Amino acid sequence: MEPAVVGANGALFIVSTPIGNLGDLSARAQETLRAVDAILAEDTRHTRALLTHFDIHTPLESYHEHNEASATPSLVSRLQLGARLALVSDAGTPLLSDPGARLVHAVVAAGIAVVPIPGPSALLAALVGAALPADRFTFFGFVPRKGPERRAALADIAALRHTAVLYEAPNRVGETLADLAAAGAGERAAVVARELTKQFEEFRRGTVHELAAAFAETPPRGEVVIVLQGGDAPPLDEEALRTRASALRSEGLSARDVVRVLMEEEGAPRNLAYRLAHD
Repeated sequence: MEPAVVGANGALFIVSTPIGNLGDLSARAQETLRAVDAILAEDTRHTRALLTHFDIHTPLESYHEHNEASATPSLVSRLQLGARLALVSDAGTPLLSDPGARLVHAVVAAGIAVVPIPGPSALLAALVGAALPADRFTFFGFVPRKGPERRAALADIAALRHTAVLYEAPNRVGETLADLAAAGAGERAAVVARELTKQFEEFRRGTVHELAAAFAETPPRGEVVIVLQGGDAPPLDEEALRTRASALRSEGLSARDVVRVLMEEEGAPRNLAYRLAHD
């Protein structure tokens, strides 16, 4: 079965590949990698091993952070002439802390189809296995290593009211957890997930303080994802909400719209928002 192509031009397929367990490469992903004209790989040696395992012989081309600027225009030209190309990263879903965003933006701007082939993702595997709230989350990728950018990112994570997910190198896990504790998140529940889908997969749970201490001297081995529970929302100021509701009514908003604004913008519970909207 060949992958579907929309329109007369070619198409770029964004293919998720295993993050450890080779059994996670879907049948659709295998079919796509066999059918395209070429596969754009972050590390061709790594991807060649994957393709060999599945007896896939599609030509491989290198596409990574060091050549994406120079390679993107010619790739778009090939797609415009009808080529079908697949983009993969070393593991997981491309663009999530991996190269590819520049190419995808250029392809969309040229009116060429982008076709995602969903599959493995360390981000989602860690999130669903962490046993922390997953209904709303923010993905931060790798936080900056130093300077004001790092301090700002850690402050944003510590201030978050919903779950945060970030990637980190094993040798920096203890430091990052300690910095998060110093930023005010020390008592929050957290999970350090490592080696996801592999033989030694592990979820270490505890507070940020506890995990920082655990990894201070002995860094975890393998690929790591940190999942951090959001902080408690500050107490609601009912008088301020009442003033906001009054102002909204004076602007001509209906009671229904006042309820919506109080809930969406102020975080008010529905019953409180309803009562204030009808006072």
